[in-house]
Amino acid sequence: MDNEMIAGTEAFLRQTSADSAYFRNNPKDRDYRLEHSYRVANIAKNIAEAEGFDVTHAVIAGLLHDIAYCEEMVTREDHMNHGRRGAEIARPFLEGLGLAPDAVNEICYGIAIHVDDRADFEWERTPFCETVGDADNIDRFDAYRIYETLQFIKFSEMSLDEKKAKVTGTIEKLNSLKEMKLGTATAKNLWLQRLDYYIGFYEKMMAQFENSTAIL
Repeated sequence: MDNEMIAGTEAFLRQTSADSAYFRNNPKDRDYRLEHSYRVANIAKNIAEAEGFDVTHAVIAGLLHDIAYCEEMVTREDHMNHGRRGAEIARPFLEGLGLAPDAVNEICYGIAIHVDDRADFEWERTPFCETVGDADNIDRFDAYRIYETLQFIKFSEMSLDEKKAKVTGTIEKLNSLKEMKLGTATAKNLWLQRLDYYIGFYEKMMAQFENSTAIL
């Protein structure tokens, strides 16, 4: 791994975030996006190491995959387009690193398609490109995200019956997500591990609820 290139990418990401008027007004969003980008970069690194991809390129792609969030996104279309916009922002920086044109295109294509599987330029959809979106999706199922989700839906304010219904539906959805296709065997294994962790958590919660109204 080229530590100098990685350090340069980190500096670019942090400076872009610091220069963002939107992030200056929304520091919590800035902090979340930086933390998420590091997690995605680390997941992409793990996948690249196991699959034999260029680890430096994978880490760079993970760090920069959400760089478009430095711009305010007002509409749903803005959010759906942030992969393509992110690739547009990242390209001049990547070219400045001295990367080969094919490497720049592959990283940018991975960033561009990670939201809705669409890019605004032609390139081959390689397993490396799919790794960006796979790492992003895998990060959606970490331990802290359980807390965030329960807090967001005001789970603690629900009645017991409402909680049971919510947990039942969540477990069903998580099981259905096991069928999702990912770009590599490594990503698929990580995906299934995260889903099993989530399912185990919610199954334990449901067992507690079943124990909450009667002597069994």
